[in-house]
Amino acid sequence: MITPSPEHVTTTPNATMTGLAAPSRGSSELSTWRVDMPAGGTGPEHSVSREQVWTLTAGSLEVTFEGRTETVAVGRTLVLPADAPRRIHAPEAFSAHVAMRADGVVSVPGEDEPRVLPWAR
Repeated sequence: MITPSPEHVTTTPNATMTGLAAPSRGSSELSTWRVDMPAGGTGPEHSVSREQVWTLTAGSLEVTFEGRTETVAVGRTLVLPADAPRRIHAPEAFSAHVAMRADGVVSVPGEDEPRVLPWAR
């Protein structure tokens, strides 16, 4: 049983991620977390080394990848392939549950080193 706690919350200028399952909390392969992004928030363009599955639990988001922008509404699930550049935007506040293999890292154009996702470890 995993209970969210303040030490598993990471807030960035764009969103708040609340870590749920992860190797540091008992999972051996997968990480899950909740993303909360306020209306008007936009994350940087980036790619993730592992496939991610996003299920919207409130609001909606816009994702730009593969040359197009799609809107994902509450109750829908978005599967983002590994290494696909993407950008997430919140036309309204949203919450989503995300699942990914625990060893995924993020690459941002212009940065030399990939970023580790602390909420997924």
